[in-house]
Amino acid sequence: MFALALNVVIFLAAAGSGSESGFVQWWNKWLNYPGFEIWKFVNLFIFVGLLGYILKKPLSEAFKAKREVIRAELIRAEEAKQAALAKLTDVEGKLAGVESERQAIMSEAREEIEHERSRLVAQAETEAGKIREQAEGEVVRIGQVAKLELRRFGAEESIRRAEEKLRAKVNAGTDAQLIDSGIRAIGGLN
Repeated sequence: MFALALNVVIFLAAAGSGSESGFVQWWNKWLNYPGFEIWKFVNLFIFVGLLGYILKKPLSEAFKAKREVIRAELIRAEEAKQAALAKLTDVEGKLAGVESERQAIMSEAREEIEHERSRLVAQAETEAGKIREQAEGEVVRIGQVAKLELRRFGAEESIRRAEEKLRAKVNAGTDAQLIDSGIRAIGGLN
């Protein structure tokens, strides 16, 4: 469009003078190189300016929307980062507490073991005392039974020996005398 207007101006300037005037010469010498026609660049600037003017509002809105989306994503990312840092701090705190908790559990377990050991020692001593008392009672009982059996054995043995001695001393005559004296002691024969 601008090129058309520019060409019209050049055409009129050239038509008005009959020969190439100073402007047309300067134009052809400095600005009208093949491949470097200034009107192409002017036309491009006008096109880009009009395109920018027409698309300014939709592009502006699109850029604002995109900026808001990016801002929201950055805010969300910052919140996620803060949450992750808080969680990391919490986990590090728990990890730091794990060692002290382990130490506490170990000391508590040692105390329980020591308490249980002392309880078991006391219980074993009590059981040993009961067993000792039972054993002493059993020894006394077995001793008494043995004494009774020994007395019985001694009495039986004494009777057996006395019997043997009597049998050795008693013959038929002594036997008849003993029977007669026994009958007299009872009161005689009726």
